Amino acid sequence: MAANPTIMADNPIKRYIFASDFDQTLTFNDSGYVLAELVGIPVDEFERKAKGMAKINLVQQGAELAYLLLHDPEFKAKVRKEHLYEVGRRIRLKGDIKLLYQILATGIDGHFFDFYVLSAAPVEVIHSALEGIVPKNHIFGTEFRYKPSGEIDTIIRATAGYGKVAVLNQLLAEHVIGPDHVIYSGDGSSDIHVMLQLNARDGLTIAVSESPHVSQIAKRTVLSTSAVAVLAPILEEIAGWERARIRSFFEVNGMLIQEWERVRTDWLTVRPAVGELSEPVDVK
Repeated sequence: MAANPTIMADNPIKRYIFASDFDQTLTFNDSGYVLAELVGIPVDEFERKAKGMAKINLVQQGAELAYLLLHDPEFKAKVRKEHLYEVGRRIRLKGDIKLLYQILATGIDGHFFDFYVLSAAPVEVIHSALEGIVPKNHIFGTEFRYKPSGEIDTIIRATAGYGKVAVLNQLLAEHVIGPDHVIYSGDGSSDIHVMLQLNARDGLTIAVSESPHVSQIAKRTVLSTSAVAVLAPILEEIAGWERARIRSFFEVNGMLIQEWERVRTDWLTVRPAVGELSEPVDVK
């Protein structure tokens, strides 16, 4: 007799959380750059300010845009709530996010996944960009309180840095599952806190960029323009499938894995040691 999908979905042994960052994980560009361009602020000026805050650790990694929207005179004067929704409509999404959501929700080999987005991007941007793809109650972003004019007044919550860990712990308590049943996908330094937490607690972490900030920490790295590419390590690590079966699964879902290269990358910075011999020495 075939297993009842409802019963399987309620089985904590078969339930998982798939959590993903938004900017440059589900998208090709950053919300801050799109917003700056939209309201007429030079992109290089936004980049200079954001990098300056990151350098002096003024805010949690990833929360630079939230800080600028609250405190920078130029952003505060120009940005209104409707601009954030417009950014969501303009931002370039990676391909096949809806298909990824549907596959995870339907279940894979008896494993069921709840798809969540955890991001420091303004929640209005994410709601607008993922409308009709990911339910609003599965999206956690930076939340603001607004004045009647639409101007940003105060911040309610920023899902950046350790803030992502706090949200994830909340989800674990609500779903009554352990951290070893969590898969997290991210691209940069704002994902370090949550990845380190999950690695220490037997979760699966997936980097979707070659940034050394996360590629050295994440258990797996997947580079692709398609969001469904993260299924490859999930099918290997969680479902225990071999490559041939994974390729067949992609094809059944209308996708073809044209190239699949797995390499190990060593990141080295090598320079002359001060005070050491400058001439090469033969070692015999």
